[in-house]
Amino acid sequence: MTKKVLVIGGGPGGSTAAALLARNGVDVLLLERERFPRYHIGESLASSCRVVLGLSGVVDKIDAQGYPAKRGALLRWGAEEDWTIDWSELFGTNVSSWQVERDHFDKILLDHAAGQGADVREGATVKRVVFDGARACAVEWTDPAQGGRIVRTQCDYVIDASGRAGVLSAQHFRNRSPHEIFRNVAIWGYWKGGKTLPNTPAGGIDVISHPEGWYWVIPLRGGVHSVGFVTHQKSFLEKRPKYGTSREMLLSVVDESPTVRDLMAGAEFTEPVRVEQDFSYVADRFCGPGFFEVGDAACFLDPLLSTGVHLALYSAMLASASILATLRGEVTETEATAFYETLYRNAYARLLVLVSGVYEQYEGKDSYFWLAQRMVREKERLTGDRSNAAFVEIVAGLSDLRDAGGTDGTGAMTELIEEAERAQRRVDADEAGPSNLAPLRIDPSDLHDAASGLYLVTKPLGIGREER
Repeated sequence: MTKKVLVIGGGPGGSTAAALLARNGVDVLLLERERFPRYHIGESLASSCRVVLGLSGVVDKIDAQGYPAKRGALLRWGAEEDWTIDWSELFGTNVSSWQVERDHFDKILLDHAAGQGADVREGATVKRVVFDGARACAVEWTDPAQGGRIVRTQCDYVIDASGRAGVLSAQHFRNRSPHEIFRNVAIWGYWKGGKTLPNTPAGGIDVISHPEGWYWVIPLRGGVHSVGFVTHQKSFLEKRPKYGTSREMLLSVVDESPTVRDLMAGAEFTEPVRVEQDFSYVADRFCGPGFFEVGDAACFLDPLLSTGVHLALYSAMLASASILATLRGEVTETEATAFYETLYRNAYARLLVLVSGVYEQYEGKDSYFWLAQRMVREKERLTGDRSNAAFVEIVAGLSDLRDAGGTDGTGAMTELIEEAERAQRRVDADEAGPSNLAPLRIDPSDLHDAASGLYLVTKPLGIGREER
């Protein structure tokens, strides 16, 4: 059996890549080790997720689930006053995402990939990726339909979306480098009832600092709240022996914060308690001949700014565009892999720097805004009431979508994408006039792969080349 593209992993990155490729006529096989639904953390989604999922055609199915519509966040950070990030006020009412239960949400995406024509196999464990020289050419995996027999599937491309298991980066190349400063551990659980802080934007997440870490409070369907605490591994290991069970530790940590304690007052805690290491890392390379590493398979970032699913979907979109452009002969494979490596690595590095800045609590939020403005390289610095727009643009994932776009507006992807694509011509952002697309306007200086002149095109999904 030969497939054009074989996708390892059925999480958001793998499912979205499979859906995007299949709906563009590519023969896709997706192998998922587990059987969905399965539990996963990462419930608070950046607004960019809605944009990318719109391209895969699944947004209406997600909207129908009744997930809380997320329109921002509130940070109670250090000694600062509350810091409200309201997407609607900054970017318009069309900018939103969801707060989701990942077991339910991920199954929707996986089923949608199958509905788009991808061959989805659950309960299939990948044993190894086979290389012909430097090129990935096949995958060996256990087929549950054949009693777990190992089969080999030839393919033109492998997309590794295996998450932190890292079939390629961790198991084959062994080229991951940890970020020693972000060796964190999360402990969390769920409360029936509870509330978020009064000035939290509709459906928003609360992020509340602690001298040794931070808390999240996420509103989910049915009045349930996900509440977690993130601290450095050293601090966690010092605290844990003081408690008989993980439940005792979580309830005690929640009680330590007057803010979180008040938010959960009168709410009912429900088992189980979950603990997970959140060690950040990055692979030496994100792609190569015949393969692309998507989402956590390539890099993992501290969860402070809820960027995990954003990076998974963004990289899935880039990988799909790179493969489609190569198959159609729009670019060479060398150009496509360089395009992917540049844009995905830039997106990760930018968020890494921003997370590092936020952890420096003593500097104050003005320094975060200043840092963010430098990283999005606005032609004119944002000032006044919109001084935090650059920061929000990055943490919402909108900067990465903007950087993926070309100089003619074809990469501006929101629910108003048609407005941007009608332009289809070189227009300086200042000439476009007032619009709640403002944070997504494409500026030539924002093209990360400026040396090659390549940029993302959405209709059809692929890579365009700047005229010179």
